[in-house]
Amino acid sequence: MARSDGYLLDNRQNEAGERFDAFTALFDPTTFRHIEGLGIGPGWRCWEVGAGGPSVASWLAGKVGPAGRVVATDIDTSRLTAADRPPVEIRVHDVGAEEPPGEGFDLVHARLVLVHVPDRERALRNMVKALRPGGRLLIEDADPALQSLTCPDEYGPEQRLANRLRQGFRKLLADRGADLSYGRRLPRLLREAGLRGVEADAYFPVASPACTALEAATVRQIRGRLVAAGLATDAEIDEHLANVETGTMDLATAPMISAWGHKG
Repeated sequence: MARSDGYLLDNRQNEAGERFDAFTALFDPTTFRHIEGLGIGPGWRCWEVGAGGPSVASWLAGKVGPAGRVVATDIDTSRLTAADRPPVEIRVHDVGAEEPPGEGFDLVHARLVLVHVPDRERALRNMVKALRPGGRLLIEDADPALQSLTCPDEYGPEQRLANRLRQGFRKLLADRGADLSYGRRLPRLLREAGLRGVEADAYFPVASPACTALEAATVRQIRGRLVAAGLATDAEIDEHLANVETGTMDLATAPMISAWGHKG
């Protein structure tokens, strides 16, 4: 099957801001814990890859201080204006198609990025290339195939509908070239890229207000695509959004696998 053109979850759509807010609530604590474990401190030079929203870049800026440097890149930087202050430098950049925006970084971090990048191998090489000797790489990516249900406890018709719509979402992602089992391969890929001291863990939120907000924003954002592809009807989507709005559904996200190591 030919891949459909275009990124499914465009940063410029109205729902993108809601999704970034949900990602911030869900995943920032895990990301910050990992980066602090890697030893970040004043003066560090950091590259935030595929930054999306401003939360991680702004947090990094606070950690590295005025003597440090944070380069935040994305193919669409429209949501990054809140981070546009020293020591943050914002650049439009495609990690899978362009050379790194510099070398000698102490930290390179990407979250929920590579699963969507067509040339993931080149993107990973670019990130490793950008590190100084001893520099740290942290990649965090989803593995939707590892746990594909939005409602793991599928006990009623509302949950069954939610899971069917999630399967439609996964099909749209796969048709655009997303690798839905990428996250589980990260430890091996980092070792094969020459990194040392590779470790990994996973975070799997099962129920929270942020999960609910993310589900509602995502379904609204892809609504037209689901209907056009014959994966759902408008009536089914309306029903699902009403179910989500009750706040009584235990909605999960795909596991986010974090893998890290250092350059020898």
